[in-house]
This record gives sequence, C-alpha cells and structure tokens, in this order.
Amino acid sequence: MNKNAFRQLSYGVYVVSTWDHGRATGCTANSAMQITSDPATIAVSINHDNYTNSCIQDTGRFALSILGEHSDPGIIGVFGFKSGKDHNKFNEVESAVKSYLPVVADACAYIVCEVIDKMETSSHTVFLGKVVDADVLKKDDPMTYAYYHNVIKGKSPKNAPTYIAEEALTGSADSAQTSAGGAVQPAKYVCSICGYEYDGDTPFEELPEDYVCPICGQPKSVFEKK
Repeated sequence: MNKNAFRQLSYGVYVVSTWDHGRATGCTANSAMQITSDPATIAVSINHDNYTNSCIQDTGRFALSILGEHSDPGIIGVFGFKSGKDHNKFNEVESAVKSYLPVVADACAYIVCEVIDKMETSSHTVFLGKVVDADVLKKDDPMTYAYYHNVIKGKSPKNAPTYIAEEALTGSADSAQTSAGGAVQPAKYVCSICGYEYDGDTPFEELPEDYVCPICGQPKSVFEKK
C-alpha cells in the first residue's frame, strides 16, 4: 500500500474548541467536513488521546475555527503540540466567544455546533454536530493542509487523523541524506517538538540564540540535526 495516496485528499487546518468546566480549551484538527446543508451538520474527527475529546463528550458542543493562510502559524503550535490538560491554551491566543463557545479570533471563519451523534473508531471519535451559528471573521483564503506542509513547513501532530511517519512516506532517515547520485545532502535541523524543518537562508548554526520555532515557539536548543 502506497500511503502517499492519502496526501492527495484535501484537508483544511482547524481549531476545535469547547469548555473544560468553564475554562476554554481546544486542539487542532484537519479532518472536518460538512455532511448536510439543511439542516446544516458538520463532522470532526478527534483523537481519543486529545484532552479536547473528553471535554466535547462532557459539554455536547464544539466550535470549529477555520484558520486562514494569514493566520498566525503559532496558533497551530499552541493547539497542536500542547495538551489542554496541562496548558491554558487560550491564554496564549486572542479569542472571542461566539454563541457561548470560545473561538480563535485570528481565524477566517467559525462554526458552532451541538453534538447530535458520534462514531467511535479504534483511535478517534467522529463527532456529528448540528450547526447553531457560523460567520466569517476576516477575508482570507482558508489554509489547506498542503499549504501548511509546503509553505509553512509544518508537520502533523502525532494525534492527527492523517498522521503518517515521514519514514513511511519517504524511506528511512539515513537514505534521505543522500541524493540519487550518492552525494551527501546538507544537514537538516528539525524541531523535536513539532517537526518544523528550518530552511532559512541563514545557516542554522549562525542563528541568534534567542531564535524560536515559528510553529511551536520552542527555543533553538530543541532543534535536532538530521
């Protein structure tokens, strides 16, 4: 089976949010879709290991913030690579309350839903929600997962429904270090927290010590040489 075929499916980049006993929380998601138009229903897939999953189960409501190409990529780092069980994520991101649910202010649109059904898989819950509110927050093209990977150079969180280890797609890390002609390729520096791969013009070693990962905000010291 060639898992690269999955990369041809179209995905967006979203923050799914809800309440945790009065505290706003949420996580990133890339599997969300409109199921019906009348009545309007939305389905989202959330990993069992995401703290947001149990919070949606408790509240029976969720909001979908649709990130745009000009949304701060740090939002993905906050909601994709930190646990809501240990972090107050919305303390780090500007937010608003729409129809009694927290949403990301820097999103291009939001959709608020009441859970009307769910389907359990071995690793994820697919929540089906009836739309109770939706609006556009700003003019922007919605961020696709391809844009996130190819332009922002971000990686998939391991809890994402579409997560596939890079080795499964491209071969082992060792083989990736040489070209077809056998020439050794330049070393890569990859954030050990979120998988962001540095590809700037300045050699990584020459970056200032206060450099931080543009996705998850972690310091230069967490980058690993590949």
